[in-house]
Amino acid sequence: MTEIQKRLFELQDVQYREFMIKLIPTVDEKTVIGIRTPLIRKLAKSLTPEQKRRFTEKLPHRYFEENNLHVAIIEQTKDYGEMIEQIEKFLPHIDNWATCDMMRPKVFKKHPSELLLKINEWVKSDKPYTVRFALEMLMCFYLDDEFKEEYLKIAAQVKSDEYYVKMMVAWFFATALAKQYESTLPYVEQRKLEKWTHNKAIQKSIESFRITKEQKEYLKTLKV
Repeated sequence: MTEIQKRLFELQDVQYREFMIKLIPTVDEKTVIGIRTPLIRKLAKSLTPEQKRRFTEKLPHRYFEENNLHVAIIEQTKDYGEMIEQIEKFLPHIDNWATCDMMRPKVFKKHPSELLLKINEWVKSDKPYTVRFALEMLMCFYLDDEFKEEYLKIAAQVKSDEYYVKMMVAWFFATALAKQYESTLPYVEQRKLEKWTHNKAIQKSIESFRITKEQKEYLKTLKV
């Protein structure tokens, strides 16, 4: 067992482990230690630069929480180019939604044009969690001040049989309806999404507190 693995096991919460196992069915439960995310982020901050370098160079990791620690270390990177390099090295090793969704680098907000080029690359990947990550970055950074209607087309063109990709497309459009309702509504009215994704996006929108009562009632009529 490595030194970092020992430190991770010192943070183990057995009850939390049982809770997490049920949430991440794509992960072998033997690889789940059971550590809350704030503790993982705290551990990442406590490591020396050399410890971080050695840890992130060794892939794949054995434990689910090692992957999450890897994410926490990546997010500390302040240089955009270095961030992209680290992310692209790590993305192929992501095997679950929780690790994927944990990664939201703040530095991305300062580089919208460069990041968009990467999103257009990642979204075409044959690896489901790379595609999910691309869609999530599109959702996080391009539905507010940076919004353009063409970004909706990027998400709508994603076709996949993978549950966690389809769910991300639905989440993206539910968020888009909340933030850019008038621009997004035609995608629902014209049924531009696959049936399952279409209905799931409507469901998530109806559950959202950011959608008005009148909007929810209309969206209900658009289910297929």
